[in-house]
Amino acid sequence: MRFALNHIAAPKLSLPDFFTAARDLGVTEVEIRNDLPDVLSNWRPEDVKAEAEKAGVTILSINALYPFNTWTGDLPARAEAMADYAAACGAKALVMCPLNDGTPVDFDQLVGALTAMKTILDTRGLTGLVEPLGFPISSLRSKAEAIRAIQAAGGEGTYKLMHDTFHHHLAGETEFFPEWTGLVHISGVTDPAVSVADMLDAHRVLVDGGDRLGNLPQIRALLEAGYEGPFSFEPFADEVHQAADPKGAVKASMAFVSEQA
Repeated sequence: MRFALNHIAAPKLSLPDFFTAARDLGVTEVEIRNDLPDVLSNWRPEDVKAEAEKAGVTILSINALYPFNTWTGDLPARAEAMADYAAACGAKALVMCPLNDGTPVDFDQLVGALTAMKTILDTRGLTGLVEPLGFPISSLRSKAEAIRAIQAAGGEGTYKLMHDTFHHHLAGETEFFPEWTGLVHISGVTDPAVSVADMLDAHRVLVDGGDRLGNLPQIRALLEAGYEGPFSFEPFADEVHQAADPKGAVKASMAFVSEQA
């Protein structure tokens, strides 16, 4: 297995320092973000590309276009701008997250959004990484439904799934789709007091022996089924973000997962 690193694992690091830290950990694939830290608003794409080349890392994706499945308002313009940025900075893909506020989005809307987004991605040579969110209020929780919509949109050559171990667990999913999976996000939840229904991004830490999400069985299942892509660390918990030695914390989690998976 091989690892990747999402900037949210060490958001206090500047972009160049994040790229350098990844290389120091033996990681050559990274993900940048448009939230925290907001690289897109603070860096010109050509400078991001230059820093990545200087550090010797490949930018797997930009996180994330939201909410991709409601193709209204300013979303088409934001989608084009993000795709332009991704192409210019050398990123390979855009992560696409569905509406997550309790508002339902019907299947036809989902297919329509994927159809519209396909043209934007294809003309720029990008992959769309569709990430179902397992939260009870999410408008797209199931990877099976995402695949059905991708097929309905004729997007088999454009889209892949983002398998997120946290969201897989929250959605109660049991099926794996290695042939559809373009990237895997890994994070753990160790808080014994929070119920699965109440788990939030703020509970997501690095994977260790106290994990309640079944990261190791999920990773093993994907590998055994033929998944050959990277596993990218994506912890959101404040305790991870405030770590005095974020590189050391990731290194320890990498060692644990490598030894156990």
